Amino acid sequence: MIDPEILTIGNFTLRWYGVIVMIGVIVGSLIVERELKRRGGNGDQIWDALIWVLPIGILGARLWFVMNATLGGNRFYVDDPLAPIQVSLFGLIKPFTMMFPKILMIWEGGLHIFGGFLFGAITLLVYLRKNNLDPWLFLDSAGPAVLIGQGIGRIANFINQELYGPPTTLPWGIPIELDHRLADFRNLPASVRFHPTFAYEMLWNFAAAGFLLWLSRRYGKELKPGTVFAGWLIFAGLGRTWIEFFRPDQPKIPDLGVSYSAVFAALMAIGGAVILMVRYKALNLPFAEEWEEEYVIAHPVVLQPAVVAVPAIAPKRKPVARKKTAAPANKTLVKMIKRKPKKTTTQTKKSSSSR
Repeated sequence: MIDPEILTIGNFTLRWYGVIVMIGVIVGSLIVERELKRRGGNGDQIWDALIWVLPIGILGARLWFVMNATLGGNRFYVDDPLAPIQVSLFGLIKPFTMMFPKILMIWEGGLHIFGGFLFGAITLLVYLRKNNLDPWLFLDSAGPAVLIGQGIGRIANFINQELYGPPTTLPWGIPIELDHRLADFRNLPASVRFHPTFAYEMLWNFAAAGFLLWLSRRYGKELKPGTVFAGWLIFAGLGRTWIEFFRPDQPKIPDLGVSYSAVFAALMAIGGAVILMVRYKALNLPFAEEWEEEYVIAHPVVLQPAVVAVPAIAPKRKPVARKKTAAPANKTLVKMIKRKPKKTTTQTKKSSSSR
């Protein structure tokens, strides 16, 4: 079998479980980015949302695991909630011991996917509401991606030899070392093989994701917002409900013989069916009357450069040289020169008498 630990530096251990889960997260996010772009949205927004969704989703997965174990009768996290841990910060400081809550000791193992779904979905919806983004657009884009990411993460369960089923004689049964067996199976021979329930869920998820991706492309224009998300709820819920009957490690509800996870998975499938009926008018609910019939695409605001009005400056004109003209003569003098002397009557008479 594969060693679950890749390397250890000081008190830090890198495990295959964390690496494979992160690969599933990255692959799923890339699919969401592509689906958002295909529907006309901004694919980069998934990475901004992931900053909040991922850590809160991990915290939710841990809290769900602790709650599920406690409901099943495990008092490990209740009777003695603190445990000593050694801190050295990669040798930068002198190692010391401190008490730490067992609930938060995620590196010891113990995450439940349903807690990640619940807390991650709530965080995503809050983020979308705060940024005025269409929730149906993101939920439909994330449905197939979550199935694929979860399926990739199931490979880590094989390395950790966990989440297996009861003994089987089928040819695809897997061996489980005695140290990793449940108490009911430790007395069985080492040659006994068990149902690889994690592989069943992985194959189911991949098949369901492939169908939803095909459906969204083949009938993309006819599908209403929320259809793919509802399909995810139905496929993930039905698949997990079936898988839970092969999971002897899951705590059961007293007097029912059904695990808490099976009940939650069944509620997921029912919720998906209700959404489909509401979207296609087979069921009328008051709160769904305002659901959009098409995706609301938020187009990015393009900031135009500011235009500063500059006052126009008139060009300087070259001085025009004026022609020098002679000063005009005195008009009175000119008239006197041009005027002829008049002959008087006295002068005329003298002329005639001399004759």
